[in-house]
Amino acid sequence: MTRQPDEWLDHEPDPQQDEDEEIIWVSKSEIKRDAEELKRLGAELTDLSKNELERIPLDEQLRDAVELAQRIRKEARRRQLQLIGKLLRSRDVEPVRQALDKLKNRHNQQVALFHKLEAIRDRLIEQGDDAITEVINLYPTADRQQLRSFIRNAQKEKAANKPPKSARLIFQYLRELAEAE
Repeated sequence: MTRQPDEWLDHEPDPQQDEDEEIIWVSKSEIKRDAEELKRLGAELTDLSKNELERIPLDEQLRDAVELAQRIRKEARRRQLQLIGKLLRSRDVEPVRQALDKLKNRHNQQVALFHKLEAIRDRLIEQGDDAITEVINLYPTADRQQLRSFIRNAQKEKAANKPPKSARLIFQYLRELAEAE
């Protein structure tokens, strides 16, 4: 069977089509780096608590794989992490990354708030009434009399070398004020 000259035209490459289908070459090393990065993401997922894991948008198969990895150890865990990485390769991981970043950021914000409240508490115990004004400016709903009472008790406990019960109460009160805002 011989081809007719007009059939040859049908099989010629179309230059416009070649421009549309630009080939992107990815090196083997880049593929391996991406796979390792997804395994690290999977390992981060396995380090989350059950409540934190609920906040991450995972499908049922991936969630089951992560929960299994949380229960197993050693070589089996390593293989399970590889499986999780493989499962992540076939999914859009951007929502998972965003949810993880949000969880980490919330934790960091909470830690920063606690450090700030501890510093305020320490100033209250050291400076007394002078520092109360600062707290009232920060938290207008704060009760000046209650703060004075806590501070007096904390200073007495500190002088008598007793456990810092009142200092804890000050911190708790400041935390309630911060959460109420």
